[in-house]
Amino acid sequence: MKSVFTDKELAPNDEILKISLGATYKFWQTFVDYVHSVYPKSVEEWSFSKSGGWSFKIKDSKRAIIYLLPRDGFFKVAFVFGQKATDEVLKSKVATAIKTELESAKVYAEGRGIRIEVKDGKVINDVKDLINIKLEN
Repeated sequence: MKSVFTDKELAPNDEILKISLGATYKFWQTFVDYVHSVYPKSVEEWSFSKSGGWSFKIKDSKRAIIYLLPRDGFFKVAFVFGQKATDEVLKSKVATAIKTELESAKVYAEGRGIRIEVKDGKVINDVKDLINIKLEN
């Protein structure tokens, strides 16, 4: 499924993001605020691809910390974990479903990628744990 924002000429802003995400916008903002609180030097960046539309990432100087992928009425968070971080996730208290997805993810040079749907507040603590693991590894 693609981003809800597919017009290359129209970069998303907070107003249309709030409308598109609806009730889940507050969770989007929770993750943005959390990353900035634990890593104040983080930088936000919207990017566009033909295949995926607009996506949002928060990064440090070298790598993405988290990707936020807007959909219609919800969003996905995405992470790429190297082997050390993958090992930490598998030892952590995050949900078994997330660990299973990570274990079965294809391994690329930059690591394993996972995406988690955010339609309610159930995954907030897991995503915060994943952000912390990403920053520590």
